[in-house]
Amino acid sequence: MAGRTSKGAEKVTKNTAAKPAGATPKLLSGGNPQIPKGYGDASVQAYIAAMPDWKSEIGRRLDALISRTVPGVCKAVKWNSPFYGVKGQGWFLGIHCYASYVKVAFFKGVSLHPLPPGESKQKEVRYLDIREDDPFDEAQIASWVEQASRLPGERM
Repeated sequence: MAGRTSKGAEKVTKNTAAKPAGATPKLLSGGNPQIPKGYGDASVQAYIAAMPDWKSEIGRRLDALISRTVPGVCKAVKWNSPFYGVKGQGWFLGIHCYASYVKVAFFKGVSLHPLPPGESKQKEVRYLDIREDDPFDEAQIASWVEQASRLPGERM
């Protein structure tokens, strides 16, 4: 398989901007913004801007931390959630907005040390749920992001 690129990996390399939005994005049940699928930073920034209340600030902080920790990180919005990946390796992290928290999904989270606290029904996935009054442990999140970016990503 060395040297082969899957269809999903090719998508991580795309850098197309989101379609221009005319109106304020609709919030889906649970508070997640409905953002058109798109590749590149513009799509992710549109999602973050549409996150309601305090969650938008968490989105900005996460995006900045991920961008600093993984220079050249690939970004996309798929299934109304931002995804972060490494060109040719796939997606390593996703963010999803809920009514009372922001969920960070580490797709190969069982390989991270220490383990992110949230378990998943999916064998390798681990979650970090960030609530409004939770401390934002930037050093720990950056460590998980850095570790996750070095692992083989998901092909979605």
